[in-house]
Amino acid sequence: MKTPFNWDFFYTSKRIPVLAHNIVATSQPLASQAGLQMIKNGGNAIDAAIAAAITLTVVEPTMNGIGSDAFAILWDGKKIIGLNASGRSPAVWTPELFSHYEMMPLLGWESVTVPGAVSAWVELSKRYGQLSFKELFDPAIKYAEKGFLVSPITAEVWQHSINSYERFIPNFKENYYKFYNAFTRNGEAPKPGTLFKFPVQAQTLKLIAETEGEAFYSGRLAKKIVGFAEKTGGYLTLKDLENHKATWEHSLNIGYEGITLHEIPPNGQGLAALIMLGILKNFDLNSYEPDSPESLHLQIEAMKLAFADVYRYVSDPISLEFDPMNFLDSEYLKKRAYMIDLNKAKQYKAGIPKNGDTVYLTTADSEGKMVSYNQSNYAGFGSCIIVPNTGISLQNRGNGFSLEEGHPNQVGPSKRPFHTIIPGFVTKKGKPLMSFGVMGGAMQPQGHTQLMIRIFQYGQNPQAALDAPRWRFSREKKVFLESGYNHEVFKGLSQLGHRISKRDFTRFGGGQIIFKLEDGYLGASDWRKDGQAVGF
Repeated sequence: MKTPFNWDFFYTSKRIPVLAHNIVATSQPLASQAGLQMIKNGGNAIDAAIAAAITLTVVEPTMNGIGSDAFAILWDGKKIIGLNASGRSPAVWTPELFSHYEMMPLLGWESVTVPGAVSAWVELSKRYGQLSFKELFDPAIKYAEKGFLVSPITAEVWQHSINSYERFIPNFKENYYKFYNAFTRNGEAPKPGTLFKFPVQAQTLKLIAETEGEAFYSGRLAKKIVGFAEKTGGYLTLKDLENHKATWEHSLNIGYEGITLHEIPPNGQGLAALIMLGILKNFDLNSYEPDSPESLHLQIEAMKLAFADVYRYVSDPISLEFDPMNFLDSEYLKKRAYMIDLNKAKQYKAGIPKNGDTVYLTTADSEGKMVSYNQSNYAGFGSCIIVPNTGISLQNRGNGFSLEEGHPNQVGPSKRPFHTIIPGFVTKKGKPLMSFGVMGGAMQPQGHTQLMIRIFQYGQNPQAALDAPRWRFSREKKVFLESGYNHEVFKGLSQLGHRISKRDFTRFGGGQIIFKLEDGYLGASDWRKDGQAVGF
């Protein structure tokens, strides 16, 4: 089989791609191996994804937890299908409740929406799993009970998060002492190589496993969550948890360079990646070198246009002003493309179409099933609300709502907020080709499109595409660049009017890729995380 990419490795890397018939790639080696073990035990790629996701709640708590949300896109052997397991706001959340705020809270109960990750595990297992639900929890329970050695980048992020909370949140220890006691030891974040145990989390995972999630949404754990909310000024009720449902979705997609990129529809931000690629179809990127200022300028400007639309219009589907497919209309995308000046950086407003921190993992098995999966607290450890004696750290996805009156994403009751986590999937002629994702808030659609362009426009292999330096649009004309770009790129983009600044690797996410070959798969893992692609 001729691949659409070359096998050259242009950039400095700490990884080499893995070639095998069964592959698991995650941001943490223990989670990767947990997933692979499920396939060895007779499970499939879906079992592997669930086990890896559960294990990540233990071994990478800086990014996700039992109280997270999740999204997935998978090839089930016959078709592509998406799962939206994001939670809704409490039924008592009204615009009036937040009227005294200038912006949505980032921490505390005012940021907590119903956690959806557990429902993702349940739904995926019920529909597609080959192993028992309980078996998928074995690795995570073992690491929570007996401990795991904290990996270097996770330890760095852990310490950074604790330092940030203490520096910027008044009386952090006093106000969030339960969180502080759970995730520090003697007042410090664990160092690399430190054995970290979380036995109460093991008990919680056992209860979820034994009840197939029932304990979390209506049983013993649900009552603990609600009881703690009642005692401490929270808003979640038992009815909020009982009413939660993950939803199966058809993907949004767009054709690009002979392949099709699939994303989860709103309330996720995957639409931004599709809009950006649709705009770039109106230009000849092949006339520029991959890392040239000219190529990057076009990509950045297209991303800015995409974000202008997404931040204005994306919301819970119940309050969308337009059908998302309207943003992918070729004539609309052409009009947006004409707004780009090849010689100057610009700022953009949203168009009007015609009416009409995070973990990522991917798995694939020898039967042909592939899974692209995201799970996230949102910012760091989430809301810093941890339910006593459970290990459940609640997400802060409520921060994704808007306070702007009349905005489709305005905070309201029983509503899904704007969501950043987006798994990506690529097909060719209706067959699976690549499952992939990049972590990191607003970096995610930017990472998706940069990988798509490098692999399918410039022919770089998946590992090289992950190794390559990245850019990140921030706001207005402000753009962050990684240090891997040469001086001419910094100079060239600055001359075009971009406000360029250098940032370290932690600002550019971390990705995983599985690419389908004729007789197996290629698995690639990002050097920006502790992750690993494994296979057999």
